[in-house]
Amino acid sequence: MANLDQRSPVIVGVGQYKQKLDDVTSALEQYRLMEEAVRIAADDAGSPSLLTSIDHMLVIGGMWRYPDPGRLIVEAFGSSQATTFLTAMGGNMPQACVSEVSELILANQIDVGVITGGEAVYSKNKLKKLGLELSRTGERLDPATPFGENVPMSSEHERERGFYMPTQIYALFESAIRASLGESHEDHRNRIATLWEGFNKVAVENPYAWVRSPMTAEDIKTASPSNRMVGYPYTKSMNANSFVDYGGAIIVCSVEKAQALGISRDKWVFPLAATDGHASYLFSERENFYESPAIRIAGKRCLELAGVTVDEIGAMDLYSCFPSCVQLIMTELGIFSDRTVTTTGGLPFFGGPMNSYVVHAIASTVDAIRETGEIGYVHANGGYATKQACGIYRSSPPKEPFKRENVQKAIDEHPLREVDQSPEGETTIEAYTVMHGREGPERALISTLMDDGRRALASTEDQSFMLALMEEEYVGRASNITSNGTVNVLTG
Repeated sequence: MANLDQRSPVIVGVGQYKQKLDDVTSALEQYRLMEEAVRIAADDAGSPSLLTSIDHMLVIGGMWRYPDPGRLIVEAFGSSQATTFLTAMGGNMPQACVSEVSELILANQIDVGVITGGEAVYSKNKLKKLGLELSRTGERLDPATPFGENVPMSSEHERERGFYMPTQIYALFESAIRASLGESHEDHRNRIATLWEGFNKVAVENPYAWVRSPMTAEDIKTASPSNRMVGYPYTKSMNANSFVDYGGAIIVCSVEKAQALGISRDKWVFPLAATDGHASYLFSERENFYESPAIRIAGKRCLELAGVTVDEIGAMDLYSCFPSCVQLIMTELGIFSDRTVTTTGGLPFFGGPMNSYVVHAIASTVDAIRETGEIGYVHANGGYATKQACGIYRSSPPKEPFKRENVQKAIDEHPLREVDQSPEGETTIEAYTVMHGREGPERALISTLMDDGRRALASTEDQSFMLALMEEEYVGRASNITSNGTVNVLTG
């Protein structure tokens, strides 16, 4: 301990606050959920003094209109000296913020950084049905300092062709994964439902999780009135659940500050390494949908920087908005299917408080590391398997200083695919999903490849064709695309 670098960043407190009320008229607004989580994190560290020592307060951008929620929080704590930030949108942002704060601490620019986020979609929707609204404090504050950049995740052409929602794009990826493995529809649905059953088991045991009702793989994959099909092959329980009320917080400080405040050593968890990078912002430009160079490069480089292998990782949380995202990470990093790959229960069961989910993933992983002493790994994701941020953590002191690397240059060396925006003629189906309404199939979204290798986006509303797409494998079949983007399968 005597040789421990005084500037090493260390997580000393984590906080999670769940607001699940029968009477939502007493619901706290979003910044108050964050404030409660930060208080819990300081209590977790055993040091209320942290609340008055904040240098940087980073709030994860959310589904609300606060110009500077961090200012409301730090003023409540008496930390008016803190610089407050509001991040860009993206599920990668919590890990990116922990990485940023860690770098600043190591460079002796700050001593205490707080990352927090919160949503109240559940209460907001319940109140709306009653003709009421959540409180809206601080709407006239000056804007916080921005952190990160909001970049459009879809093109006008993608949107015109109907490809723009996560529920669509991740389900589209799923069919490409299925076809790449040569699985039948039944075998594939059984496998991903079994994967999701493992997530549910973790949620059932997690007191912070939103959905704690046990579900078998059969329950998860079977469409029913309470678990309707959303985008084939995903039922509702395979989709991220944003109808939650949460606040989450992480407090990072220097070893020097932790020692000065007398924070118990058994609370310390060290960030070892972190990486950042992104795939093409437009999903339609990816070379294929069953591989991810961005995930592979970001994840593997993070492991290299920390000097560990994936087999040495204990607790891990892989971003789990949809099964395809988890599978991409597992495949690219060589993680076996029998491993537990969540510390929370995942976005469908723990809940997906929009961009701030990974605050909870890191908090839960920190708790697991403290309990077991194992190395932890968090893989954060934003967009459509687009923006990646990875972090590795350990309770024992690092042998080398914290390392962070942007791996964009290596990602950009991988080829992209051109998109044919006016396709017409024969083409080959490469991926598809059938989007459902409450009454059944409504529209199939289909990605195809023209003879020259360009990608063409198409769709159909033909009921018999949509039913066939869900029963037989149509990836690889020849089809015909019309100028308006409608596709028909060629026969004979």
